[in-house]
Amino acid sequence: MLELMELEEDEAQRATAEKQVDVLLTGVEGDFREMEVMTLLGEPFDPNNAYVSLHAGAGGTESCDWSDMLYRMYRRYAESHGFELSLMDLQPGDEAGIKSVSFLVSGPYAYGHMKAERGVHRLVRISPFDSNQRRHTSFAAIDVVAEIDDDIEVNIEEKDLRIDTYRSSGAGGQHVNTTDSAVRITHIPSGIIVACQAERSQHKNRDKAMKMLTAKLYEWQQDQQRKEMEKFYGDKGEIAWGRQIRSYVMQPYTMVKDHRTDTQTGNVDAVLDGDLDAFIESYLKKGRRNESTG
Repeated sequence: MLELMELEEDEAQRATAEKQVDVLLTGVEGDFREMEVMTLLGEPFDPNNAYVSLHAGAGGTESCDWSDMLYRMYRRYAESHGFELSLMDLQPGDEAGIKSVSFLVSGPYAYGHMKAERGVHRLVRISPFDSNQRRHTSFAAIDVVAEIDDDIEVNIEEKDLRIDTYRSSGAGGQHVNTTDSAVRITHIPSGIIVACQAERSQHKNRDKAMKMLTAKLYEWQQDQQRKEMEKFYGDKGEIAWGRQIRSYVMQPYTMVKDHRTDTQTGNVDAVLDGDLDAFIESYLKKGRRNESTG
């Protein structure tokens, strides 16, 4: 196309050809970028679906609102990448936002992409809930585990489980709101808690919660065996200062910075609208470099 453009004598035709070259180049760059990311997704569970849990941290209503913003960000990210996002459980904040939410991201290599988001996310902004317009700092923690295949066995004994039922707080009609269809399962030895209220049927909610518990327990058991609890659960630590993997600053300047890779951008709105590719790619590339030098 470049050679044809250079041979074109008519200025209007030359300008049209130049635009076509730009479109082709953008497409090739996008394809190359996607292929490059796929070469970084070589871990055993990278092709799997991902269970994502989001919890508000220090900051009260502010952090609940921040959790809601992050949940929207991941919905937009999933939508733009062809992933399906299925809500498992949602606990609304007392005044606004979300205390916690769990959801399943389904699609090829969903876990490979989403694992980059595990950790504490920090927001700095002028609070919309503060009449004095002061700057507030909010925190939320993201946990990500891979959905595991049915042929992987995880030993879960009934005596180790506490199963509670409660009324669903989400939308779904009169039946959902008036029956104890939601299920919360606590695995007593590990302290892991999962919940599901996505279905009208208590039985279906229990099945989904057990599947999520199985995935979380598998990761937990692997960590126990390797004695590296920091890798998955301990990596989040306290949901507060000094633990953040990424900061989102909206005042007094605009910047999103990943503290693990130093990747940053001034376009906060685009990131909160689901544009996470640069952060995820840099995280995966750093992981590959660490493997090469380790």
